[in-house]
Amino acid sequence: MTMEMKDSGSVVLTAYHPHSPARIPGMEQSFVQDVPPSHSPGSRKSFSRCRRINRMLSNESVPPAFSRSNSQASMDSTSMEDFWCEVESIKESREDGSEEAMEFKPADEGELEAEWLQDVGLSTLISGAEEEDGQALLSTLTRTQAAAVQKRYNTYTQTLRKKNKHTVRDVRDIFGTSDSSPTFETVPVSPVSSNGIQLPGQKPVWKSVSSKSCLDCGTDKGSPSITEELSYDVSFSESITVLPKTQEWPKNQRFKKEDSALPKFIVRKSRFGLTEVGDLSPEDMKKIRYLSLIELTAFYDALGVELKRNRVERVRGRENGLFGVPLTVLLENDQKKFPGIKVPLIFQKLLLKLEETGLETEGILRVPGSASRVKNLHQELEAKFYEDTFDWDQVRNNDAAGLLKMFIRELPSPLFTVEYLPAFITLVEKISKIKLQLQALHLLIMLMPEANRDTAKAFLQFLKKVVANEGKNKMNLWNVSMIVAPNLFIYKGKRANQQEMQAAATTAHIVRLLIRYQDILWTVPSFLISQVRKMNEAAMNNSKRQLMFDKGVRKLLRRKTMERERPERPEGAVTFPPYLQSDIPEGVIRVYAPLHSKVSMAIQLNSQTKAKDILARFHCENSHGSSQNVRGQIQSLHEIGGNIGQHCLDPDAFMLDVYRANPQAEWVIKPKAS
Repeated sequence: MTMEMKDSGSVVLTAYHPHSPARIPGMEQSFVQDVPPSHSPGSRKSFSRCRRINRMLSNESVPPAFSRSNSQASMDSTSMEDFWCEVESIKESREDGSEEAMEFKPADEGELEAEWLQDVGLSTLISGAEEEDGQALLSTLTRTQAAAVQKRYNTYTQTLRKKNKHTVRDVRDIFGTSDSSPTFETVPVSPVSSNGIQLPGQKPVWKSVSSKSCLDCGTDKGSPSITEELSYDVSFSESITVLPKTQEWPKNQRFKKEDSALPKFIVRKSRFGLTEVGDLSPEDMKKIRYLSLIELTAFYDALGVELKRNRVERVRGRENGLFGVPLTVLLENDQKKFPGIKVPLIFQKLLLKLEETGLETEGILRVPGSASRVKNLHQELEAKFYEDTFDWDQVRNNDAAGLLKMFIRELPSPLFTVEYLPAFITLVEKISKIKLQLQALHLLIMLMPEANRDTAKAFLQFLKKVVANEGKNKMNLWNVSMIVAPNLFIYKGKRANQQEMQAAATTAHIVRLLIRYQDILWTVPSFLISQVRKMNEAAMNNSKRQLMFDKGVRKLLRRKTMERERPERPEGAVTFPPYLQSDIPEGVIRVYAPLHSKVSMAIQLNSQTKAKDILARFHCENSHGSSQNVRGQIQSLHEIGGNIGQHCLDPDAFMLDVYRANPQAEWVIKPKAS
């Protein structure tokens, strides 16, 4: 047995097996006794209280001891203890001041459906107005997505009829169906059972693959031998068959805490490449959010899981300062000094401080800093940060971690919006297949507001670096997830109830998925981009028709007169598409590079031409003429206009395919937005 003094002030007595140099986890946990550091007089009380909470909930949080090994028991108990100690630390940090709580309001019958229709951009179904955007959106929906919209609209109209508020449009007028509850055929793919296991009589959908032309995301060591490939070509909901009604969901599923228990996924690049959330224009990302909520709803319907939603009463927050200020307000203030900034400056500084000096600190994020020092640093930051007089060298690593977690907790609206958090917790508890959980989480990320999504991305990139330094900081993926979860999901002014306390492991599992698969989650599914293209094309066609109508009778008559004078086309004549009627031959694009000395170039495309080939050609042609500043920037090829707002292309995108999908686009080389 040995005694070890930790930096945090704790004494650890470790028992060793006489025939093995390895520690016995169960024995180590038994002899841990925390001695509060001199700068934190309340830590003994906090530790005692969180140990008491952990014991109280142990019957709900872990399976009976006889069903698992001593090693597993110790791991579960210790990791859950970290969670509750963090919860207790959060509670104590708030006891010295009153906070405005975020309230959840019950919904009247039909209100949730009305809000859902508004959130997906179909408020015209409620108002009865004939708006082009709503018509364009409806025209792009898949069968499962249309069924999801129809189901919510049916519920909404039935509720209104019961309340006798006013006459509403019949669903058959919207979808052109003869029955308000139509059926549709499912996509012929292998069905998935309720617990995520392949149903009998079907070939498995997992594939062993190895290729560099894909996005690789999974464990770094101890990964399963079989890698699963994710496809973005078909909507998630269309890939699921209707589950048998007699099948029941498994209850109280457990999570395997080992990092190697998570499967390894790759996303095969299509010929259009991969698109990240920052690669699309804000207008197109707004449409992505509409479609993502419709797809998420259809996905849950296909799985037979209820899509629960919180109705949140927003907290106003402060108008100035750093902590407790809405992300959008912080960004507005920061962009006055640094145009184009996407993550609040104070959040970036805290992450930078920890990345420079704290990634190798043992227990980083878990070991709390001094409460009094963190409070003083908080006040000093509020006063000096924007004056550039704050001394970052005085900030200790654990105190910086405390400030980082405080910033997240103090946001008026949670970093990860909580409207659909209950829905995801329900899905995780009912479906064990990680792939289905990941697809639902992917759509939830697409729903996030831009400021939240960009800030969350920066935070998760930092957490990934913390886990990568596990050998020195002793913080593995599950440890980090347990500490971060209560800071993300037990948000400002909110007290955890018994049900949420029992879902502690589930929220930690959500954080674990966010960290492990973040490269996948911030990629926009290609089927959503295809729908945005169709939506833009439908809107353009509607606008053209409206424009032609508004020109009046005289122009209409003039056009008809010109048509009479035009010689008749021989029977069987072929009408060529617009891009073949233009002066530029098919397969030739003109690329503009306004920042280079040679500002434009006509390029003949073939089936193997990629975006990076065009960039390389421009770089070669302008290697001597462009300024040093331009040569130092990372340039990207952008697709602008036509059926897309703006799209920063993947260097591996095959240009002939992109050109044929959007022949009216312009092609511009410019720096990629960071």
